[in-house]
Amino acid sequence: MNYSVVPLALILLTATHAEDKPSPKLSDYYTLEEIPLPQGEMIEAGGIEWMPDGRLAVSTRRGEIWMIHNGLGDDPTKVEFKRFAHGLHEVLGVAYNKKDGYLYACERGAITRLKDRDNDGEADLIENFSDGWGINGDYHEYAFGSKFDPEGALWVVLCLTGSGGAEANTPFRGWGMRIGPDGEAKPICSGVRSPGGIGQDSKGHMYYADNQGPWNGTSSIKWMKPGSFTGNPSGNIWYKLAPDLKKPEEYKSGGRIAEAIEKIPEYIPPVAQLTHGVLGRSTAGIICDTTGGKFGPFSDQLFVCDQGQSNIVRIFVEEVNGYLQSATFRFMEEGFGSGNLVGVFAPDGTFFIGGTNRGWGSRGKKPGAVDRVRWTGKVPFEVLEMRVQHDGWELEFTHPVDPEIAGDKASYSMKTHAYIFQSSYGSPEVDKTDAIISSVTLKDEKTVKLQVKGMVIGSIHTLTMDAVRSMDGLPLLNNTAYYTLNQIPKK
Repeated sequence: MNYSVVPLALILLTATHAEDKPSPKLSDYYTLEEIPLPQGEMIEAGGIEWMPDGRLAVSTRRGEIWMIHNGLGDDPTKVEFKRFAHGLHEVLGVAYNKKDGYLYACERGAITRLKDRDNDGEADLIENFSDGWGINGDYHEYAFGSKFDPEGALWVVLCLTGSGGAEANTPFRGWGMRIGPDGEAKPICSGVRSPGGIGQDSKGHMYYADNQGPWNGTSSIKWMKPGSFTGNPSGNIWYKLAPDLKKPEEYKSGGRIAEAIEKIPEYIPPVAQLTHGVLGRSTAGIICDTTGGKFGPFSDQLFVCDQGQSNIVRIFVEEVNGYLQSATFRFMEEGFGSGNLVGVFAPDGTFFIGGTNRGWGSRGKKPGAVDRVRWTGKVPFEVLEMRVQHDGWELEFTHPVDPEIAGDKASYSMKTHAYIFQSSYGSPEVDKTDAIISSVTLKDEKTVKLQVKGMVIGSIHTLTMDAVRSMDGLPLLNNTAYYTLNQIPKK
């Protein structure tokens, strides 16, 4: 008999490659550190901003603004806090204007600007900048303010009145507003229910986070497209004060988002529907990674806070047929001190997150917190982008994939579900289906094309990739993607 001789080194190399490496941990790639708060102070963070002199401004629900010194030091316990201002009204957004040197604070009923003219570390000029919306003292009348857009404007998103999200008793409750450089406030879009945050991407699109409730089957990220309607009609009574915008036709409760897209021209569906209880339950701050790679491989993607689950998810957004839609991935789920509400990137790529539990409750048990997240320089094995095609999706990974495993359709599974578009609170998951992965094609060492049968507009497509491995044998750090499908590209 003839036997072929295989070198021992090759046998060992093959065996090593066949065995999975130990499961990676997020801490291998990103570190999370708590910044101790000053003793005896209640800092329930509602806004956060990086200042040009290296301080970190943190506003609070209780109407204060604090400056954190030495926030980038190696030892977070060495930071120093100094109160910059007090006596404001639930500040849920702060933004520094490089042109005039003011810090702008979004209060419940106004945008206020502040300046420290004598450089003693405390604001000595506090003045009203804009107050073009109503307020009557209701508990739920939150107002969340953005950073400055490229034209020098601020955006504000206004919560409805009442716990059920069915009332708009003062002007422009349930709306988004844009405040120009001259302080003039103009209504920009309607359909808001109960926002938890606001933020802009690197392409200039402004988004807000709307929470589960009437006309929101689950918490979502929504595009504040000028002139649009984002779903909740309670605030539509104020179209009488917005004559330049077209009021959408009434829509019968109980349908689906796909139907609303067809029947309501002004309606813009959620960019991301976040599966309730899985990706969050109280969606909040929206922060774009504009660090140019200083926070890892996810440049220009969105990081979204959740107050209730005290976590952060990552969202890749793309435009299809004039609509925005996205793939959502888990990012960081454990270790935050309070309910994550806001975040900002420092110039070195450090990600600061501020939180509050506000009495609502959160996984992070402290009343308030400021944490920081840093990239270690190691790139995790993740799906970098999930791009929709006319017949499926294209997955781009952060590392080369094992072609045998990643090229096998058995390594993937996909399910879909929708939410009812209805006036009652929230929605169960409905219209559940199993989408079929009919074929898999490797386009290059990092890119895989999935051909899928059963794509459903208006539904969340949950893709599971348990078996996929990198060429080095690493499993995915997060093996599930959640794609919100609003449009299918033309062939």
